Amino acid sequence: MKLKILAFGIAKDILGSPIKEIETGEGANTSVAGFKDALEQQYPELKKLSSYAIAVNNEYAAEDIMINENDEVAIIPPVSGG
Repeated sequence: MKLKILAFGIAKDILGSPIKEIETGEGANTSVAGFKDALEQQYPELKKLSSYAIAVNNEYAAEDIMINENDEVAIIPPVSGG
């Protein structure tokens, strides 16, 4: 399945673009955990982040949430500030 993803912060730098299309290698849908595995295979630098969140359709998503082909998926890295 191909997914269009939005990347923010350091994730945008790792992917090389704020918007990217990736192939998950799975069927009609995949879990957030499966998506992260596919993403980290294509972009191993993501594994170096202490953590990052996945949002599906503008809501933070747990690892077991299913992603469908037309969903909006975003990668949100850890943020620091003061």
